[in-house]
Amino acid sequence: MTGQTAAVIDGKYQVVRELSREGHVTLSEVRAGEGATRRVAWFDVTSPAARQGFHAYRAALRAIAPAGLTDVVARPGAYYAVWQPVTGTPLSEFAAQPKKQEETVEAVQALAARLAEHGYALPDADVLVDGKEVRVAYLRPAPEGRTPEEVARLNAAALAPLNRGRVRRKRQPGAWLTFVPGLLLLGGAGYLGAQAAQIYLNPPVREIAAVTGKPAPEAARTLTAAGFQVNYAKGDAANLPIGAVIRQDPPAGTNLPVGRQVTLTVNNPPSVTVPRLEELTVEQARASLRDNALTLGRVIRVDGTLTKTPEGRVIAQVPDPGADLQRGQPVQLMVSTGVRGKETWLTNLQGLTYQAAREHARIAGLVITRVIQQPSDAPENTVLDQTPAPYVRVPVGSPVTLTVAVARYSPPSQPAGSLPLPPPVTSPANGEGGTGQPGTDATGQGDTGQTDTGGTEVAPPEAPGTTPDGTTTDGTTTDGTTAPLTPEQIPATPPDSGTTPDATARTVNFRYEFPQDLPAGTYTIVVRDTDGERLVVGPTDSSQLAGSVAEGPETVRGDATFVIRRDGSEYATVTP
Repeated sequence: MTGQTAAVIDGKYQVVRELSREGHVTLSEVRAGEGATRRVAWFDVTSPAARQGFHAYRAALRAIAPAGLTDVVARPGAYYAVWQPVTGTPLSEFAAQPKKQEETVEAVQALAARLAEHGYALPDADVLVDGKEVRVAYLRPAPEGRTPEEVARLNAAALAPLNRGRVRRKRQPGAWLTFVPGLLLLGGAGYLGAQAAQIYLNPPVREIAAVTGKPAPEAARTLTAAGFQVNYAKGDAANLPIGAVIRQDPPAGTNLPVGRQVTLTVNNPPSVTVPRLEELTVEQARASLRDNALTLGRVIRVDGTLTKTPEGRVIAQVPDPGADLQRGQPVQLMVSTGVRGKETWLTNLQGLTYQAAREHARIAGLVITRVIQQPSDAPENTVLDQTPAPYVRVPVGSPVTLTVAVARYSPPSQPAGSLPLPPPVTSPANGEGGTGQPGTDATGQGDTGQTDTGGTEVAPPEAPGTTPDGTTTDGTTTDGTTAPLTPEQIPATPPDSGTTPDATARTVNFRYEFPQDLPAGTYTIVVRDTDGERLVVGPTDSSQLAGSVAEGPETVRGDATFVIRRDGSEYATVTP
């Protein structure tokens, strides 16, 4: 039974034994304070429909005011009524008596009529008769779907025995004394008539005070103190509080004989029906109330775990839906702060883009903490795999790992040996240490018959040949300028510069101070560097982080950025 342990209900009532169980209602005999014996009817409310049924039950209790009822509790997780023992004769035994008091029979009939107005019948109540008083010791919840015709049939069957036998008519006590006031009236008629005639024929005249805009009781006291009579009429004014005087007739400042009547028109707008606001957000509830000429009153935030109501949704309202309320009156709301320990799941993300998968994870309350790149023929950034698996339930704020596609490596279409080579680099015109004249060495001799230091003869370089288009075989024109390259002479790949980005591992110090007013949620810290994204601090509730400092060394490669996320969305970034 929700809201109670094995032996105690709501921390106040010690369970002695279970008396009955009907539907979602359990009736138990309990022991209250100082050893008093009571009965508790506990309602297992797990849905909005069950909550609505309890509120209908409570409305019926208010209508009949049972003698056995001592307390009614209605709050999230605890819906019950407490009953005390009541003495009297059961209704069935009273109906079997040969003579019955007319007052008692009429009281039972009136009780049946009040119950029928709320969908209950006389057999739903344990009715006891004590003298001429009719008492209700206990009221059982009515079954769902009961029709008015069925209620009428049950009441007719229960009231039929009361009409059998003789019914004693109620007497009018002291009827023989009715002539005494008449004698007193006749005795003083002469004096009172003379005084009344004097006052009526020559009453004093007084000025009527201005009471427009004041509350009706205050306005009436002011006028009656001046000797005037007050009569009320209903009116409707949107700019005045309920119960305020809209206008007065005669108007203020009029001289009127004392005893005359002043009519006050009081602001009393017609009643409107309170709409159903459960499961709505506060803004939706505010708009619904505004459309029904009502206002939003106090908003109380409570835990929504027991009712499984999502955060920000209305759990209950006061007054209840369907109640009549005058226009402009407030309606109080109880709003859920969320479901503790909530679980969630991810749909199948395979085939989606990374951006779409990230949005799915955010809506589910999960955080993508790791992305694995895998060569694939699928479009780049397409999700190939996921952890956790699809539709597996995990706690809110759990990490998610995605495997995404990247382009495969494509080798060259031709062997490297068959690719055209770049043109040779032209040698400087003057040799190192030469005189600047071609064909001579440092001594000014010609270049024929040169030998190296080892004595080996070295042939002179051949003059470049000339092609029909006026260029030499080394890529220069006959006038010494460099000729443009043909497509066949352009290399297939650019020359390697011999440098690579700096991706050496290094240690950085990370530090971030969370504010005292940190928004509620689940926070994670990840780092992005050359190796990708990885988790630094796992999912942590905001209540543990508010006002604290997260710091420490972290090994990274290349440029690094630390990202603080709230419920999967980026909250702040830190660049060390």
